[in-house]
Amino acid sequence: MNPPVETRPKNGLLLLAVLGGMFLAMLDQTIVGTALPRITQELGGVDLYTWVVTAYLLTSTITVPLYGRLSDTYGRKPLLLVGVVVFLLGSVLCGAAQDMTQLIAFRALQGLGAGALLPLSLALVADLFPRDKGSRVQGALGAVMALSYIAGPFLGGLFTDHASWRWAFLVNLPIGLVLIVIIVARLPHVAGQGRGARPDYLGIAVFSVAISTLLIGLTEKGLDGHTWTSGSVLWPIVASVLLLALFVLVERRAAQPIIPLELFRNRTYTLANVTSFFTAFCLYAGVVFLPRYFQEAIGLSATESGLRIYPLMLGMVAGSALAGALMSKTYRYKPWLIAGAFVIAAGALLCTGITVETPGLALAGWMALLGLGMGPMLSGLTVAVQYSVPPRFIGTASANLTFFRQIGGSVALALAGTLYATVVRQEAPAHGLNAAHAAAAANVIPWLAVGGALVALVALIALPGGRIKALAAGPVTLDG
Repeated sequence: MNPPVETRPKNGLLLLAVLGGMFLAMLDQTIVGTALPRITQELGGVDLYTWVVTAYLLTSTITVPLYGRLSDTYGRKPLLLVGVVVFLLGSVLCGAAQDMTQLIAFRALQGLGAGALLPLSLALVADLFPRDKGSRVQGALGAVMALSYIAGPFLGGLFTDHASWRWAFLVNLPIGLVLIVIIVARLPHVAGQGRGARPDYLGIAVFSVAISTLLIGLTEKGLDGHTWTSGSVLWPIVASVLLLALFVLVERRAAQPIIPLELFRNRTYTLANVTSFFTAFCLYAGVVFLPRYFQEAIGLSATESGLRIYPLMLGMVAGSALAGALMSKTYRYKPWLIAGAFVIAAGALLCTGITVETPGLALAGWMALLGLGMGPMLSGLTVAVQYSVPPRFIGTASANLTFFRQIGGSVALALAGTLYATVVRQEAPAHGLNAAHAAAAANVIPWLAVGGALVALVALIALPGGRIKALAAGPVTLDG
């Protein structure tokens, strides 16, 4: 998939497009949350509240591995253009929605396009930039990913408070149009490997239904009053397990499997995806429950809580950039990933001290630690998987890393939602609602982040080798 050296870009425009595409995809996962209360006031449909988020999550998660695999087969440029156009069409329609049913349908359409943006951005780095600079660029991508996680809630609150919630969707349009111009004018078209082969239609269908039912069950689990044995939770999850077993059988027989199972025989690839799944627990602990603490326990507005979370974002940006620089200098990724897991655990354990009276400076330090540890996970894992697979699978590998992160986040929220609600119910009668929300944050954040970091640490220690050999006159190879 790598273009010849002479066709590689000589300026930063393509890097700008890659960063912009990633920013849009990640931004729209979080920007709507702070706008939803105002949206339901205006459009009604309070009972459909969670589906505005779930519809986007469903379609974007399902299509991530599909875009990655198809781009390996047919080339990145056409798939990326399709994704951006569909994403922008969905964004415009969301901004014009007149009721909740329309908004949910248009969010699903938006997600169908968003599934292309993140994995293909990651894959394009491997395609278009020299491998000896790849780690630094992946560090920049990780920093943009961190920025988008935190900027989303802030911008959503800002638009809602000072303009209109519709701008949470329409803001994508000018950025996306610039991306299309750059992609058409600057991105070289490189044919994929496998053009003309029959797509794995059966695998796509079974996979889509399996992941949809899984996410529906996990979303239902996150709602108040739903337990793991509730019918709306249990049966979708059981169905998804059976369908995933069927999917494995289908992929073993497919000529062009949408998720090549042979990749999981690669120990580095498999362990990196396990790490991606569990570090999502750490990520969501910070970006979901810290803003909730600021709003529910401290009483800040959506915009103010977005500003107060900046130490976490800055830590993630710094950690990702630092890891990229260290990987580029040492040609190693494993030590920085392991160090990141320890730093996450340290920052999360300090969060057990969260109360309504916690000094802002102390909490900022704890958030910065948490972010500093997460940063290497956003860049280092991509380096690990891309250098562990043959070039023809780079799009697939990048996409699956994103896929496992998003599924891990969904599982984390389903698990943490029950714990958070339980602590609030127990603490509120004796200490008041504000203190109860602070106690819930002090339980959920360490439980999620430390648990995820420990499992990730075990997987990272088991990673073989971890040394990137950048050869002056040849391709990059990976020890171990």
